[in-house]
Amino acid sequence: MNKRFFAASFLLLLSFWCSAQLQSPEQFLGYKIGTRYTPHWRIVEYFKHVAAQKPDMMKLQSYGQTNEGRPLLAGFISSANHIANLENIRNNNLKLAAHNGGNGNTSAPVIVWLSYNVHGNETSSSEAAMMTLYALVDPANSRTKQWLQNTVVAIDPCLNPDGRDRYVNWFNSVVGRQYNPAPEAREHREPWPGGRSNHYNFDLNRDWAWQTQLESRQRVALFNQWLPQVHVDFHEQGVNQPYYFAPAAQPYHEVITPWQRNFQETIGRNHARYFDENGWLYFTKEVFDLLYPSYGDTYPIYNGSIGMTYEQGGGPAGGLGIVTDEGDTLTLTDRVLHHYTTGLSTVEVAAQNAGKLLNEFQSFFRTASAGNAGAYKTYVIKHSPRDAERIASLKKMLDRNGIRYGAATGNGLRGFNYENGKEESFSIAANDLVVSAAQPKGTLVTVLFEPRTTVVDSNTYDITAWAMPYVYGLKAFATRTALNTNEAAAHKPVSNANSSDPYAYVIRWTGVQGVKLATQLQRRGIKLRYSERPFDVGGQTFDRGSIVVMRTSNQYVPNLWNTVRSLADSAGVELTAVNTGFVEKGFDFGSSKMVPFKSRKVALITGEGVSSLGAGEVWHFFEQELQYPITLVNLADIGRFNWSNYDVVIMPDGAYRFLSDKAAADQLRNWISGGGHLVALESAVAQLGRLDWAIKSKKEDSAADRDQYSALQKFEDRERDYIQNITPGSIFRVELDNTHPLAFGYPNYYYTLKQDDAIYDFIKGDGWNVGVLKKGGQVAGFVGNKLAPRLQDGLLYGTQELGRGTVTYLADNPLFRNFWENGKLMFCNAVFLVGQ
Repeated sequence: MNKRFFAASFLLLLSFWCSAQLQSPEQFLGYKIGTRYTPHWRIVEYFKHVAAQKPDMMKLQSYGQTNEGRPLLAGFISSANHIANLENIRNNNLKLAAHNGGNGNTSAPVIVWLSYNVHGNETSSSEAAMMTLYALVDPANSRTKQWLQNTVVAIDPCLNPDGRDRYVNWFNSVVGRQYNPAPEAREHREPWPGGRSNHYNFDLNRDWAWQTQLESRQRVALFNQWLPQVHVDFHEQGVNQPYYFAPAAQPYHEVITPWQRNFQETIGRNHARYFDENGWLYFTKEVFDLLYPSYGDTYPIYNGSIGMTYEQGGGPAGGLGIVTDEGDTLTLTDRVLHHYTTGLSTVEVAAQNAGKLLNEFQSFFRTASAGNAGAYKTYVIKHSPRDAERIASLKKMLDRNGIRYGAATGNGLRGFNYENGKEESFSIAANDLVVSAAQPKGTLVTVLFEPRTTVVDSNTYDITAWAMPYVYGLKAFATRTALNTNEAAAHKPVSNANSSDPYAYVIRWTGVQGVKLATQLQRRGIKLRYSERPFDVGGQTFDRGSIVVMRTSNQYVPNLWNTVRSLADSAGVELTAVNTGFVEKGFDFGSSKMVPFKSRKVALITGEGVSSLGAGEVWHFFEQELQYPITLVNLADIGRFNWSNYDVVIMPDGAYRFLSDKAAADQLRNWISGGGHLVALESAVAQLGRLDWAIKSKKEDSAADRDQYSALQKFEDRERDYIQNITPGSIFRVELDNTHPLAFGYPNYYYTLKQDDAIYDFIKGDGWNVGVLKKGGQVAGFVGNKLAPRLQDGLLYGTQELGRGTVTYLADNPLFRNFWENGKLMFCNAVFLVGQ
């Protein structure tokens, strides 16, 4: 009995001892990495296992959760000495970056940050993260031990857990006992919306600077607490593409230093050495440029890092294995091994060049702090009541990026006027927002605010213009004069003082928060009106669209004014109390020009055929910003859709086949004629244009077609010839009819981000040409020389009256990536005001 007891106890202790040892990913998971997909929770558990077994070499930090509640975490790996001193290393690193008021020690370890799986269906990198982690802490790996004497390696195993699990759960549900490598097999055809994006169908790799998404805000906050010297963003591309690594393609932004360029070459040569030894294919200096500031390579670069993208062939079509065009089978094991190799190669090169990396890193921030990152030294955003909310929104974005701002004084200054593109004299008023380029984040300031980005190669991967004054629709100047600023506090919350018992409160219609407040009041049964015309009352001027909350209309609402003030404070909106409905200028509160603000039920068409990103922008905007109910309807169910249940239907960018069916198209028209309001964006506008009652695309000038030699082109120039007819993303000034509800809250112009050649004939008859392009409208960014002449004398934003309803055409996307703040009010106008 005792012998059996001791034998059993020994076996239990032996089992515990074995399980308590550091395990490889294969030992921990029970399968070899690359033979199946690992769900996120198992990746998290493996990182916890390593942290528990190697606390002297790894510190695991949780930095947040996704929208669906999955954990976000980063592991910091180094030698025992460095891990014990990790917080001091972090603080020293910030001092090297001219933060915390000191000069850091350049003999410290270099920080290498490895970010995996930002696109959820590019899954091989999270599998590689586990292998990389084990290689760094494996007691038998003498090479990595040596590297960690000079490095701290941060590993974020999955930036987009919601998207990754969406893909992995789907794939595991459709794959058989053996994977099928045939490209036409269903396991290689991921359904809508795919796992690339996050919960709200946002591309997180375009969101580093803007941080519109929950995951981005939490991740970048941690990133900015460290500011690594090297950052790698791991991706996948098409299954037939070989591996891509640095150096990047042109265009490089001109603020990127020679050192940053040259070290990309150093890294790339080391990768090439390993790939050559194994006979693996790769390419460099093509496709992936360094311009747009919100990527996982460019954002770190503009923050002092050597930022790089690594791209492995595979992606959602890769599965566990797929036959390529060359007849080879690309397996998940292959894909993981390639990412594992470049990850360790990166750590190796960083360790070998630690001293130079730290010295150049320090030099980068000293240059920025001295205001020498760009030609313009100071950016001045002019204050006005109309722009107060947008300036507050800009401040929040600057705060998230660690960019300082403040106030200054100055008269007789000269600078670039963003509104007309000319050098002019200007003065600084007390409430103007001033952003100096002479600060640690000065390089990022330069990139975000420079009026016109220099593009040495027009064959770019993304948009070519994003200057903040245009994005936020603000009056601003960029000056070459350095100004001393008194640093301002972050935006202070609004507190509406208790007014005794006013006749009414007025809410200015100038931004999203005002819209949010109006709709929240409305949903609580509070009746509202809005003004079609400007008016003066109580010595103040209120523009079109101003919301009026009257005591008389809401006399039976309990605690009316307390509710109004409380909701206004929560929304950050300033209320104006007035004590009379008799206005000094304009129309009195009882006039028919004070229109009832009616509640609207809104539906959004989603599903297969619709752009998941376009639909996601609308969904996120309603849920997270407006906090207004919206019903998502699958396009496949449109034949069963009860149109009469909704006041507004939104058609985002997509392919709407039902419009080709006469009965379905007639059903849509009948709903509009009966009082429905349709809002169409981007390609949905063009597809409506095929119907006999909708607007038409502006015909292309055929003069070039009459040139008999126009068809003679050189094959090697085919990409350049194509570029002549496109714009990857440029800014145009649109002339607005701001007397129309679609443009309420705007001056007589609007800055649009143009990404295509779409422009439409002017509406004639029952409609309004609210936003039109005229000659000379281009403000910033690249436009092909053959396309440029077409982008004038046409419609981009307009409304058409059809019976008792309306169609609103938004040819350019006013919600682009939800960072184009200037367009959000126009979108709200389309949903809530047009057709009232």
